[in-house]
Amino acid sequence: MTTERLSVTTLAIGSDGWRRAHKRRRITASVLKHVGLIALSIVMIYPLIWLVVSSFKPNGEIFTDLSIFTSTHTLDNYVKGWTSQGLGFQVFLGNSSILVLGAIIGNLISCSMAAYAFARLRFRLRSLFFAVMLCTIMLPIHVVLVPQFIIFKNLGWLGTFLPLIVPKFLATDAFFIFLMVQFIRALPQELFEAAIIDGAGQVRTFLQVTIPLMVPALATTAIFTFIWTWSDFFGPLIYLRETPKFPVSVALKGFVDAQSTSDYGGMFAMSVVSLLPLFIVFALGQRYLLRGIATTGIK
Repeated sequence: MTTERLSVTTLAIGSDGWRRAHKRRRITASVLKHVGLIALSIVMIYPLIWLVVSSFKPNGEIFTDLSIFTSTHTLDNYVKGWTSQGLGFQVFLGNSSILVLGAIIGNLISCSMAAYAFARLRFRLRSLFFAVMLCTIMLPIHVVLVPQFIIFKNLGWLGTFLPLIVPKFLATDAFFIFLMVQFIRALPQELFEAAIIDGAGQVRTFLQVTIPLMVPALATTAIFTFIWTWSDFFGPLIYLRETPKFPVSVALKGFVDAQSTSDYGGMFAMSVVSLLPLFIVFALGQRYLLRGIATTGIK
């Protein structure tokens, strides 16, 4: 009995030692992982921090002192940058807001309707049309740029917001259609069968059953559309020709002139201003964004 008790005690002590050693290794690994992630985060966010700090520096010190720690601070860049192009920067912010609002409304309406058709309706060549739609995701924008430009020119839309807004109402963003299709297909079939039993048609089923359940996918679409449209430089540069109609993405280019002195301080200051809406929208809609992606089968 004594020998058995000693053996049990020895095993217990050895087991406790193994647990403590395992716990120490787990804590050490966790600490090292978090330290590595923090260091990587600092490296990734350093350019943004430098941009914000440089927006408060005089023009002459921006590229001579690359440190984020500086004793010289000024608000002149924000004051001058706001009116340096002959217009208040609020004009460009308003133009970007118009483009973003039109793009969001267009994508939410057209993409949700197209997604419901692909997910719930039965019609000939549905699979073929869906495959063609998916193929457009892999199609570079440069392939269709010239034909689109010719079409919009013949319509007399050049120099207006129409080429940047109207296509959104025609379900041209295949990524959002695919995202919503995946979401709708994941909804319980019993809900749609119950709506049919109650006498609801396709329009009523779409508006009263599908749309309320698609809030995460719709929020994801709205957030991505906001970010992509607000940051878009290529489209407005091609179709807009007058400074008063430029969005912030194109207006920032006006601070840099290859033939004269460039106002980097004003550009950095207005870049910070133009980034604020993106951070606010992402911060407010982050949980909807995560829910929308997690529930659509996109990993």
